[in-house]
Amino acid sequence: MVAIDGPGASGKSTVSRLVAARLDLPHLDTGAYYRAATLICLRRRVDLDDGTAIAAAVAGHVIELVAGRLLIDGVDESLNIRGVQITTEVSRVAAHAALRLQMVGRQREWVHGHGGSAVVEGRDIGTVVFPNANVKVFLTARPEVRAARRAAEIASDHRAVHADLVRRDRYDSNRASSPLQPATDAVVIDASELSVEEVVDRIVAMSRLRA
Repeated sequence: MVAIDGPGASGKSTVSRLVAARLDLPHLDTGAYYRAATLICLRRRVDLDDGTAIAAAVAGHVIELVAGRLLIDGVDESLNIRGVQITTEVSRVAAHAALRLQMVGRQREWVHGHGGSAVVEGRDIGTVVFPNANVKVFLTARPEVRAARRAAEIASDHRAVHADLVRRDRYDSNRASSPLQPATDAVVIDASELSVEEVVDRIVAMSRLRA
């Protein structure tokens, strides 16, 4: 099991997919579950500050990750969960303990259904979802580097992206339930000056040593 945690735009998604391919393991993006929950709540006009209502609303839907596509009740919502409003609100929704508890169960079930081992990325994988993972990585980079990468990806203003990342970092790190932080036994990799290939090589080498 490889757990890769870290803040937004740190390269988790790209790195984890490549690590999974190199190790021939399934890949799970847990953030997609929280984005799906946010989409459900926005469509149903659920109060985003009401954790109980959010958990109840999401529980009534089937959320699946199939071949890299996010399905809600069988409908492909992969593009819709990446919208600007979802990105803005997802940290707010994901902060609620009742929803996080539900999602942990869904994520563990997904891994169990895919053979019991995977490369799993998120913000609380090594600390909460799979605390016994044999490889734990906390992938990060300086805020200005992450902002530059994200701005280039979405063709947006660097300053606006930087401000949003700082806001999300603060929200994720200070939430009461499963705050964003490295597991005590995680290897912290600062990718500010590293290429994607260099980061992937490090994690693959670590995984093979601990297999």
